[in-house]
Amino acid sequence: MGSSHQAGWCKKPTSPTNARATLEVVRKTMNTIVLLIIAAITGATGTSTVGSSPVLTCSPKTNATMVTWKIMPKVGGHCALGYRADQNKIYRTNCSDRINWKFRPDRDPTLEIRQVEIAHEGDYTCELVKTEGNFHKTYHLTVLAPPRLTLYCDDHGVPVCQAAAGKPPAQISWVLESTSTPREEAHDNGTVTVLSKFTAHSANRTNTTCIVSHPAGNQSKSIACRPPGKLPSVCLEFKTPFSPLFMH
Repeated sequence: MGSSHQAGWCKKPTSPTNARATLEVVRKTMNTIVLLIIAAITGATGTSTVGSSPVLTCSPKTNATMVTWKIMPKVGGHCALGYRADQNKIYRTNCSDRINWKFRPDRDPTLEIRQVEIAHEGDYTCELVKTEGNFHKTYHLTVLAPPRLTLYCDDHGVPVCQAAAGKPPAQISWVLESTSTPREEAHDNGTVTVLSKFTAHSANRTNTTCIVSHPAGNQSKSIACRPPGKLPSVCLEFKTPFSPLFMH
């Protein structure tokens, strides 16, 4: 009985022919998986500041038969920029000169937006055609507008802090606690001006500091307001620069 039970669990060795067939099936399956990965659509979020020149990559960079950038801005009409290797031809539809190839598209299809503006916000999709499959990548471009910081004393000797034309709206705070509620004014170009008055009940208003927090960089200014009829002291200004988040 022991020997019959052991024989029932033994398996016949796989023949070399069957082994090769199995390996071929595995190889084809792996190739299919790789092809699906290449043809998959990927996405990325890019952030840049007004006036900078963001760069959008579209990899893999070589052996493409056709490359097309499709731009869908939030405001205005769409545009397209493309290259066909078989004709060695570049074509452009409705794109401004600020949107262009950074290098020769037959070598590197990277896109560059020169002196970016808020109007350039939107979706930028790269479509890459290769012999082994298609590649799609979409960037969701967000453009930041750093606010202009102004700190002054009103007619009553009260410090007033203004962060003008920021996108998104800036946040204003004071080094000394204030009960002020900031006021916002939206503009047609998508920017917002924020204004805050220092309303703490204190007789000592010397060296009041306004802090403006914004994704494009933080700023601060100090001022010493005097009663009406007296000049304020000189303001001190500090800035923290913005670091772009774009892939190169």
